[in-house]
Amino acid sequence: MKKSRRAPLIVASGVITLVGCDVASNAAKQAPEESHRAVMDITMQQAGERADSMLDATLSAIKPEVIWTHSGTSEGSCDVSRSRMVMTIISKERRGDFLGVVQRFWEKSGYMIKSVNKSGEFPAIFAQSSDGFGISLAVGGAGQVAFEVDSPCVKPSEVDDPATPANGPDYDHPIPRPNVHSDFWSSTTSISAASPTVPAG
Repeated sequence: MKKSRRAPLIVASGVITLVGCDVASNAAKQAPEESHRAVMDITMQQAGERADSMLDATLSAIKPEVIWTHSGTSEGSCDVSRSRMVMTIISKERRGDFLGVVQRFWEKSGYMIKSVNKSGEFPAIFAQSSDGFGISLAVGGAGQVAFEVDSPCVKPSEVDDPATPANGPDYDHPIPRPNVHSDFWSSTTSISAASPTVPAG
């Protein structure tokens, strides 16, 4: 089910900043010719499929598997974003390991790490693919992990719902807090904050 656009929140040093297409829209107004040249030669539907593939690959790289649900498709005038929410409980003690697994996978995939929020409560990672798609991981209330991919400006088109089914219940809003226990990710025993370990299978 398509959900309305919600700009993500970056929490850093106690300051909350809204980011999203409003920023891109303001930049486009200031430099319309540059914005026009930057339009990718794909449709919004193709951009949505590209976003889905980035999210699929990221979640598949997390071992043991986590349970996730779709949390929205958002469409701007020339861009699209997809988001997913992790329903597995990620404990504070395993949060650093989880982020480490994701960051290493993104780096291995050739994504540029744009910024890392090292907040103990609301950490986040922001990266970008070589073709200009932004991908982020943000930890929110109750330690819930959200992934989002935002496309660059592309050709306007209709956008279908994601083809990949959630691997757990697919909730409508409001999405509940994490409610799936994992012997590994929900454990309150710390592994190593400095050098996360990717568990087998």
